[in-house]
Amino acid sequence: MYNILTLNKISETGLCNFSDEYNCATEIANPDAILVRSAAMHDMEFAENTLAIARAGAGVNNIPIDRCSEEGIVVFNTPGANANAVKELVIAGLLLTSRKIVPAIDWAKTLKGNGDTVPKDVEKGKSAFAGPEILGKTLGVVGLGAIGILVANAAATLGMKVIGYDPFLSEKGKASLNAGVTVTADINDIFTKSDYITLHLPLNADTKGLVSKSSIAAMKDNVRILNFARGELVDTNDIIEALEDGKVAAYITDFPNGALIGATGVIAIPHLGASTPESEDNCAVMAVNQVADYLENGNITNSVNLPAVSVTRNGKHRMTIIHKNVAGIVSSITSTLASENVNIDNMVNKSKGEYAYTMIDTDTDVSEEAIKAVTGIESVIRVRVIK
Repeated sequence: MYNILTLNKISETGLCNFSDEYNCATEIANPDAILVRSAAMHDMEFAENTLAIARAGAGVNNIPIDRCSEEGIVVFNTPGANANAVKELVIAGLLLTSRKIVPAIDWAKTLKGNGDTVPKDVEKGKSAFAGPEILGKTLGVVGLGAIGILVANAAATLGMKVIGYDPFLSEKGKASLNAGVTVTADINDIFTKSDYITLHLPLNADTKGLVSKSSIAAMKDNVRILNFARGELVDTNDIIEALEDGKVAAYITDFPNGALIGATGVIAIPHLGASTPESEDNCAVMAVNQVADYLENGNITNSVNLPAVSVTRNGKHRMTIIHKNVAGIVSSITSTLASENVNIDNMVNKSKGEYAYTMIDTDTDVSEEAIKAVTGIESVIRVRVIK
């Protein structure tokens, strides 16, 4: 029986993909795996038997990745599962920032009680909320992952000129782009040529504050900025200043903070990007399937801290080893197993940054002594045998 801790409400559509061999609950002392959406985990202590954490979503800023890697815990996410939901909200954001829809609706509410004069009041006041059409305007897309590609293609279909930037764009991603999307190798093309800029990249030391005083200065006057990725990609003080002096016409974000709420030109949405039943179902199904495949077969798909390794099982037992990515360790593992009379039927080894994963199918039993011997190898973090 596998025990699964759920830190947030996880879609039943996903949880029902677990077999009867799984017990899911919101309170489990020593879980084999954890399913999470937005709960903060940085201060959590993990049980020794916890093997995996799956984030039902793409971002993993709420999970202590480095510590998980050191403890041999595989961290999964579900890239692309909520992509359509976010794309649809971004398209709505383009229109909201252009046509001043939110302030116009707020103003219309103030006419309550004016009775028969409302139609005349509307005609008199509507000019204050005029805004441009998006047709023919240039949209700069920073980050061409699952969401960025969908946004770029949708905007092109709506008649926008689209420029995309992503130094890590894969050939598969490039092939998925609409023929009308131009890819640039220089992010300054986004800043200098775009009427609208939308952000779809992860938050890290290199991307924090990507939109700040210096990059804003390079942008067109009256640029409109959309942030449905991570709040810290945009410097709050700098964007507010740019809105106040008219450099930026509007800023819409799915990540409000105290300073942004109520600020001139800001449309603050309460993190609704993936808040659709379809998205929650998709993320949960993907997270559950990835966790089950890892627990039952040792296969890794969509991990943020370990390499992707997926192999059909052969042999009697499967041994999985998480270790540091250092020279000579694979030969140390194989020689140690040989000395313990363990015959290797199939083996795969892959690395990701500082860490690596070795999966071995054996056609002999793996004794406790063999497990201890491999565990004792320097730089080995976790050893598991799946029967």
